[in-house]
Amino acid sequence: MTSIDTAPPPAPQPAPTIAASTRFDVASQWQLTWWSFRRHKLAMFGLAIVLLLYLIGFFAEFVAPFSPTDTNRRAVYHPPQMVRLIDMSDGFSIRPWVPRVKVSRDPISLAQKYERTDEKIYLRFFGKGEPYRLLGLIPWDRHLLVPVNPRDRYYVFGSDRLGRDLFSRTVYATRVSMTIGLVGVMISLVLGLILGGLSGYYGGKVDAFIQRLVEFTLSLPTIPIWLALAAAVPKDWPMLLQYFVITSIVSLVGWTELARVVRGRFLSLRNEDYVVAARLDGASEKRVIFRHMMPALTSHIIASVTLAVPLMILAETSLSFLGLGLQPPAISWGVLLKEAQNVRSIAAAPWLFIPGGFVILAVLCLNFLGDGLRDAADPYSR
Repeated sequence: MTSIDTAPPPAPQPAPTIAASTRFDVASQWQLTWWSFRRHKLAMFGLAIVLLLYLIGFFAEFVAPFSPTDTNRRAVYHPPQMVRLIDMSDGFSIRPWVPRVKVSRDPISLAQKYERTDEKIYLRFFGKGEPYRLLGLIPWDRHLLVPVNPRDRYYVFGSDRLGRDLFSRTVYATRVSMTIGLVGVMISLVLGLILGGLSGYYGGKVDAFIQRLVEFTLSLPTIPIWLALAAAVPKDWPMLLQYFVITSIVSLVGWTELARVVRGRFLSLRNEDYVVAARLDGASEKRVIFRHMMPALTSHIIASVTLAVPLMILAETSLSFLGLGLQPPAISWGVLLKEAQNVRSIAAAPWLFIPGGFVILAVLCLNFLGDGLRDAADPYSR
């Protein structure tokens, strides 16, 4: 007698899902680029620092505790003060403060001396300070961290030869130095895309003329040309006009490399099947260039722009440090570093080099970001 199999039927299997490998096959180019970019740890770190620097520059009036032009004769070359968050005077409490510093004068050299005392200068987050216009529009008087007593002063980065707060000046300088790189790169980007695209798309005499222009520009000695053009800028021009002229000067040479790269890519793309098909379908030249050819350069353009910004920042800093770039009362990292040119300043106030640390940090992080974008530009590579 045979037994009848009474085992229950197998449970229904769930619908098949897209495998991990298939996820990459159906992803868009931007998704692949982002997945590749976020695996680059240094690039993610650089992105965070760069965004932080731009936020500091964008809200400079809020972040800076004092005006960058306020002077104090009794605080000349004031040493830096570290902000402490824990107060143990009346038990444990979280309250920001800095030690009060007593100013005295050496009887022999008559130099000012700063001695730390047991008194404390208490600080307040989002406290009232000097009024300003947020984003140049909204009247406001709140600052990130200000003394409880409005008559008190504290110096996180120390002060300069006129007793001006170096931290506030560095915050305002971040806005100028970081934006001058973006504006200069945008000018170079527009010139490089237009001239490089025309050269690669049309070829012939147009290509020959633009390439001779590129070669002539590259043959010019960069530093002497920058120095000569910057020295020709009148010192009595308004700060905004000086800013525009210096930005134009540092972007005069930056467009040539991008123009050559765009030309080479256009030469290889103009004979591709989808470009030829677009022409045969009656698409205009403008649509062929911007709708079919230019998207293939998007990743490379982003990487080129990111790598070009630190070069612009270094160019402006160098010109301002030599006294040929932005001039006071304009504030940039190069203008601040000019204060540390003589040996006396270095010996008396080594903290005047702090803006140079911001230059190094910004350039390194922008290079990290550019390397990550360049590696992510080819999302199919390992």
